[in-house]
Amino acid sequence: MKLFLLDAYALIYRAHFAFIKRPMLNSKGVNVSAVYGFVSGLWDLLQKERPTHIAVAFDLSGPTFRHEMFTDYKANRDEQPEDITVAVPYIRKVLQGFDIPILEMPGYEADDVIGTLAKKAEAEGFTVYMMTPDKDYAQLVSENIFLYKPARMGNDIQVWGVPEVLADWGIQRVEQVVDCLGLQGDSIDNIPGVPGIGPKNAQSLLAKYGSVEGILSNLDQLAGKQQEALRKYADQALLSKKLAAIDLAVPVTFDADACKMGDWHRDQLAAVFRELEFRSLTARILGAEERPEASEPKAGAQGNLFGDASPAAAQADPAPAKAALSDKNISNTPHDYRLADTPEARRELLDRLLSCDAVCFDTETTGIDPTEAELVGLSFAVRPQEAWYVPVPEKPEEARQALAFFKPFFENERIAKIGQNIKYDVIVLRFHGVEVKGTFYDTMIAHYLLEPDRRHNMDYLAETYLDYSPVPIESLIGKKGKNQLSMRDVPLRKLADYAAEDADVTLQLREVLFPQMTEAVRKLYDEVEAPIIRVLADIESEGVRIDPDFLTAYSSVLEKEIK
Repeated sequence: MKLFLLDAYALIYRAHFAFIKRPMLNSKGVNVSAVYGFVSGLWDLLQKERPTHIAVAFDLSGPTFRHEMFTDYKANRDEQPEDITVAVPYIRKVLQGFDIPILEMPGYEADDVIGTLAKKAEAEGFTVYMMTPDKDYAQLVSENIFLYKPARMGNDIQVWGVPEVLADWGIQRVEQVVDCLGLQGDSIDNIPGVPGIGPKNAQSLLAKYGSVEGILSNLDQLAGKQQEALRKYADQALLSKKLAAIDLAVPVTFDADACKMGDWHRDQLAAVFRELEFRSLTARILGAEERPEASEPKAGAQGNLFGDASPAAAQADPAPAKAALSDKNISNTPHDYRLADTPEARRELLDRLLSCDAVCFDTETTGIDPTEAELVGLSFAVRPQEAWYVPVPEKPEEARQALAFFKPFFENERIAKIGQNIKYDVIVLRFHGVEVKGTFYDTMIAHYLLEPDRRHNMDYLAETYLDYSPVPIESLIGKKGKNQLSMRDVPLRKLADYAAEDADVTLQLREVLFPQMTEAVRKLYDEVEAPIIRVLADIESEGVRIDPDFLTAYSSVLEKEIK
């Protein structure tokens, strides 16, 4: 049986500061870094270590018994960041969603609660892992109790047993950890120690005399400033040792059944993730049908728990098909998506397009470089929930002929064109002999002007503004890699629904985003951003002429100057 005891605040602070240079903000401006990092690390732990039992200990606000012993205990601590204060209730909800017990005791710290329960669980035959970056927990390590240190700065997780503790602290017995802290102090907790006695001196003294008490009983054998300091600060050394010692007599009961991994409350987790807008975590966690089965631990396991977390790393984790943050999707939302794969259907579509003042269109291609991608199909949305998909032949000449049929629409100055990153589509069509004319409404740029610090991809916008989860592209072509399919490999009906939905969603986003613009922002869009779309499309279509001989020669000049 394997029990994991997590030091909540130590891990929450670690997660918060992992994102301190680039905090994660949701659409409401809430900093969700600490919650994201903590939950991501917790999920990795459940997946990789598969504990049979687990619990999380929190510190409570207010003084502890150590403050009664020493009023300046932790007096140098900065006030808790507001972002962490906001994060903690969400983290508690997530733990409740996982059915993981929360442990706390007034007057005691989380390490006292964890220490007491670790020893009690060990006595009942458990192998215990204390998950925390706090080295002070090393005093609790035994043959069956391990310190599980999260990854940091690119390093792997560290699992410390007795040999690792002795080597790191330079001591002979685990119990001497508190003696080291009594002598050298702890600046983080404002434990004073003995001025002038650092780690090396503490190790040397303990190697000879065994403990703080042993050292103080042999002061006559010490010389110079070391003897002077220890005589002067003898009481402070003993007090510091008491402050550093984790209390193993906290009045808590170890309830193995309560700590046993059980069923999740998926609805509760989904509600929290939806509020926080955790898309990748929703896919990773709620996309999994079953929790991992328990297995035996492996010391030195690989991973990045509560370490240098990042959204990019989270997105890269293996995940099943996307689990939606929004209740609405293509399966439960009424829509009329038509396939225009006959001359009659294309004529009907063109007539409809030419009767509109504004139309959203989108291209489906074989790649992300618009100058090289082949066109697979076109989608058009004329009003919400109504869209069309036109497949385009694979042979270049046939593709041009198919597109030429829609030139009256694309080159009509009167009809406004709507798109998400419309510049891409303009360039693709230009390379297929079609110029797109008329006013441009780009939802990606509109959102950038409204919310420059947020993400601007269509899925994010749809879930945020429309409460709608689009079909994920991975469900059509798979994840990136050598086995990923091309859009040409996707069955036509499935591709038609996907493409039509893209155009439909973008059309709806235009109706939401542009009315939110103030007069100044709309002027910026009309006079600067929209005209630049065409300029950039021209530049990217033409490319840049370079002089390779000059650049080769200049490279040699620069190389010499660098040396």
